[in-house]
Amino acid sequence: MGASPGSEMPPFAPTVSEEARAAMTQMLKIGSAPEMTAKLMRNAITRKAVRAAAANHLKPMNKSRAKRFDVEVSKGTVAGVPVKFVRHRGSDAADKRLLINFHGGGFMVDSGSETETIPIAGLTGIPIVTVMYRMAPEHPFPAAVDDALAVYRDALGQRPPALIGIYGTSAGAVLTAQLLARIKAEGLPMPAAAGVFSGSGDLALVSDCEAFLPSIMGSRSAPDTLADYSAGTERTAPLLSPIYGDLSGLPPTMLMTSTRDQLLSQTVRLHLALRKAGVAADLMVYEGMLHAFWAYMECPETDDALAAQADFFSHHLAS
Repeated sequence: MGASPGSEMPPFAPTVSEEARAAMTQMLKIGSAPEMTAKLMRNAITRKAVRAAAANHLKPMNKSRAKRFDVEVSKGTVAGVPVKFVRHRGSDAADKRLLINFHGGGFMVDSGSETETIPIAGLTGIPIVTVMYRMAPEHPFPAAVDDALAVYRDALGQRPPALIGIYGTSAGAVLTAQLLARIKAEGLPMPAAAGVFSGSGDLALVSDCEAFLPSIMGSRSAPDTLADYSAGTERTAPLLSPIYGDLSGLPPTMLMTSTRDQLLSQTVRLHLALRKAGVAADLMVYEGMLHAFWAYMECPETDDALAAQADFFSHHLAS
């Protein structure tokens, strides 16, 4: 679910960096048409154009970040699932550690398969496989989870779980939580660590922050936005909304959000549920920043957030 702040947003706080205020102010001026985008995604012809436009929009940042972090990106398949391989040019080819990423984009478009991974690969030296999972509305739940699980199973066949981490931002964070629930249901070993960055474990209820902040998708709540993804699945089913299931036994998890993130409450609720289940879960909340800002903004806060993500995985994945 990409960031689409509305005109109702109050002035940005002086507590955030000048670079962040300038970038977010410009975003408000440009605006967007998220509800129209959602409607276009329901038409097979316009859907392709929307996805192509989203990919084209990200190309400059992908290129800039790849150069800055000295990272190369290539395409391939793992277990029959399309993926991108993201690797620091100076990384050790013998390093068996692996991060598996699930990109954001509301389960409708790819809004960060490279912007979310290039910095982490560069900062950690850990190779990353970003899963180009099947998307809605053509492929509703559990198609994306099935793809994620197939890639995870393949990784387990080549290395111990102590060398694997999984993470995602926005929709990718939702998918990360769903994959953990699926891994537990399948009786598979858990990864060494998980990152749930600006996500949710509950696709049934609207969170508190959505009552105060303009929606990510026009006037639609997060559950409404993900209606095509959820399709006919009961919204409180634990494999769709893990917060309604048993979260015990999940790996150390970092959760990240910000005070102007529409999914702040959802992230906080999932963090509390994990802690109650005995999971080692840490929550980082950034002041005054928009939803998933680290995936599409260049500012000091983004540098801090990406460094925190990298440090978390470097610490938890055995070398």
